[in-house]
Amino acid sequence: MEMSSVEVNVNTSITKLFTFLTDTRNFVLLLPEDKISDWKADETSCSFKVQNAVTISLLQKELNPFTEILLESGEKSPFPFNLTIKLKENGEEFTLAQLEFNGEVNAFLKMMVQKPLMNLFNHMAEKLKAHYDENRI
Repeated sequence: MEMSSVEVNVNTSITKLFTFLTDTRNFVLLLPEDKISDWKADETSCSFKVQNAVTISLLQKELNPFTEILLESGEKSPFPFNLTIKLKENGEEFTLAQLEFNGEVNAFLKMMVQKPLMNLFNHMAEKLKAHYDENRI
């Protein structure tokens, strides 16, 4: 199953955005607070429970400076997947960002998780944009 979030135009340089996103402790700022519990993170991995049910863990797999951050599912995740954050310069002060998901999900599970995952990735993209609009770092 593959899906992409909306592409957002983030009000910061690609260098600052890449640095922010390579520290997975910052991901807590992008997640929906009311649906997440048991947050744990260090600089290169994080895990959390979604709606007190499924635990998701993300591990940094590969960093392509200033263009791409590849994360993969950890052992606690319910199925194997990759999450890629793609960045593209849009002038000196803006960066286009998009999350791309690729997971190994059977047909039954796909019906259950496709819409919630799409909503989550769009939420994360919008929160990323809002974070820089509000904080203008």
